[in-house]
Amino acid sequence: MKKILVIEDEQIIRENILKLLKAEGFDVTGAENGAQGLNAAVSNLPDVIICDVMMPELDGYGVLMALRSNPVTATLPFVFLTGKVKRSEMRQGMELGADDYLTKPFTKAELVGAISSRLKKQEAVAEQYNTLRAQSCTLIQDSTDKLEPIKTSLCGALKREEFQVYYQPQVNIQTGKIMSAEALIRWLHPEKGLISPAQFIPSAEATGFIVQLGEWVLQTACRQMQVWQNAGFSGLGVAVNLSARQFHQSDLSSRVAQILAEIGLEPSSLELELTESLMVEDAPSAIATLQQLKSLGVSISIDDFGTGYSSLSYLAQYPFDTLKIDRCFISNITHGCTNAAIVKAIIEMAHSLCLEVIAEGVETEAEKDFLWRYKCDTMQGYLFSPPLPAADFEQLLVAGK
Repeated sequence: MKKILVIEDEQIIRENILKLLKAEGFDVTGAENGAQGLNAAVSNLPDVIICDVMMPELDGYGVLMALRSNPVTATLPFVFLTGKVKRSEMRQGMELGADDYLTKPFTKAELVGAISSRLKKQEAVAEQYNTLRAQSCTLIQDSTDKLEPIKTSLCGALKREEFQVYYQPQVNIQTGKIMSAEALIRWLHPEKGLISPAQFIPSAEATGFIVQLGEWVLQTACRQMQVWQNAGFSGLGVAVNLSARQFHQSDLSSRVAQILAEIGLEPSSLELELTESLMVEDAPSAIATLQQLKSLGVSISIDDFGTGYSSLSYLAQYPFDTLKIDRCFISNITHGCTNAAIVKAIIEMAHSLCLEVIAEGVETEAEKDFLWRYKCDTMQGYLFSPPLPAADFEQLLVAGK
């Protein structure tokens, strides 16, 4: 039985509509104003909403705007009731996402016809969705079959120890000393030579191998950091990127804790880097995961800030420690005012939220001087060093650079 919600502040009109629709076999619900109607729509998810334009508390336009802005109710069929027939007002409603208009007074046939038309269109959309879903399943299976050899190749490379972790120094802007290193994976292929992560990471993501590969990077980087700390570089830390698949593992925090315990590395020596897009997919779940990681004593960094969904709201909600300014803002920071203004604003905003700031992609002395002037905390980039194998990175530590 199809559910119809009627939002109408005039009691007589509302009751007559409910009576007519009930006689036609519909499951009907009524609301006497826009606020009640909106709550009923969100709670019951009717198949069609019939809504008066002019109402107290919240008019029909307000109800429609609220419904269309909510992903759960955004596609609910919506028919306006109105005593007005001005084209400008009809256009306003249609632009907001209304599906149809009924002008008072209307006949029973017009009312039932408008509802039936909406229901038929919904059924057609549902049928099309099911067809596309079936086609998508076929395509996914085909893609899975094609990706299997790629996954086998990546697994083989890991077993043959062809993957390496490189380290790029993160330098304190005031002292010029190396404070930490970002761990970055590289593939040294026996025939093709050094393969860029841009060439194999997407395949690792698509096949799901990124979880196994990411954990290997985490273990390797933490083990190497423990070696360096035992050699006398006690204040050194390491930053490791987490992929989306890794981040969404239900046992992520316990796995990180286990790795740290097995290696004997202090949690405060590890920083986990996350991209902005991970923060908006499922906010409550993301916050819970971050809080679990924070409870271990590790630090959390938001990577590539400014390139995705940057917003003050999520910076305030999530327990971050560090914000990394994306290299696209650092490039040409001293030429023109746009990037300079953006970087300056990001640094000031982060510091006001008690966050450390790292600028990545620093390549010139002018960029370094700009960041020093505006009190950026840490820098990373080719001005100091490219990513290096562990042995070469250790030479930088020994030299005190």
